[in-house]
Amino acid sequence: MNNSRIVRSVEGDSLKEKVVAINRVAKVVKGGRRFSFSAIVVVGDGNGIVGYGLGKANEVTDAIQKGIDDAKKNLVKIPMYKHTVPHANHGKYSGGFVFLKPAAPGTGIIAGGTLRKVVELTGIKDILSKSFGTTNKIACSRAALEALKMLKENPYMQKAAAKELAKRQAQQQPKQDQKPVKKQEKPAKAAIKKDN
Repeated sequence: MNNSRIVRSVEGDSLKEKVVAINRVAKVVKGGRRFSFSAIVVVGDGNGIVGYGLGKANEVTDAIQKGIDDAKKNLVKIPMYKHTVPHANHGKYSGGFVFLKPAAPGTGIIAGGTLRKVVELTGIKDILSKSFGTTNKIACSRAALEALKMLKENPYMQKAAAKELAKRQAQQQPKQDQKPVKKQEKPAKAAIKKDN
């Protein structure tokens, strides 16, 4: 993975968090069962920055907080083009496979539950996706993040975006620099014939 995409900090409280899953784990001891909880959390700013975290504790709230802290340490910048992914891609983590494909504007997010939460917090609005293999939420969310990390900026799309931006700026600028060009009047044919 390209280390230049790793985000060290995000200004303000612009990050939103979503709990993907909470698992209860029981440890059998002499006196009975001891319960602990693990929480899978995804954080993102909705503008291309997303992170994943796993927290474990004896209380649910502590596990969620640990997951949020872990996710904030693992933030990554994801390239986007017109609220979708720049190209089709797949990701793999353990037994989970995820396939992502760009979609036309207005399609929406076509994704399963775990994958949907990761994609929504990234800021992607239109995408087609499919997850294969396991239904384990940890594997699916990590595979989705791996697929998003491997996305590359498309140079053609960068040029198109730059052209579109230049076009918008040209339309917004007042046209004071241009003076109206006067048409030179040609003498009518009838007036020329009278002179002869």
